[in-house]
Amino acid sequence: MAAQELTTIPSSYGPQDTMNRLEAAVRAKGMTVFARIDHAAGATGAGLSLRPTEVLIFGNAKAGTPLMQSVQTIGLDLPLKALVWQDASGKTWLSYNDPAWLAQRHGLSGETAVAGRAAPATRTGLARHHHSQLSPRGCDYPDPKKA
Repeated sequence: MAAQELTTIPSSYGPQDTMNRLEAAVRAKGMTVFARIDHAAGATGAGLSLRPTEVLIFGNAKAGTPLMQSVQTIGLDLPLKALVWQDASGKTWLSYNDPAWLAQRHGLSGETAVAGRAAPATRTGLARHHHSQLSPRGCDYPDPKKA
């Protein structure tokens, strides 16, 4: 059973293409890519096997800094992370924490206008990426602005 605060959407591309497309979309939005961590490669180096599992760590200081100025503990969850992974049947997925949940988790309330703008923008950016770049046939998932 998936956690409510975790968003997971399918990709019509393989793990490598999905991650490359995600990274390109993040960069195109003007965000910084801090790291790309290949857990499967790490497992191989330890003599273990793991299906494709890769994390992209990214963010934007203009959006994240005001959040940390308000509630510094959100720094535990910033920069943002997205996981591209392949399940046992070979299907590729993109998972990320819901930014609204992150704001709630750290007690960012309505008076923090920056958090109110950043959460939907991040959700929308990832969903648009899914719609326009992960699925060549379009997106039939709910609009994240209405979630």
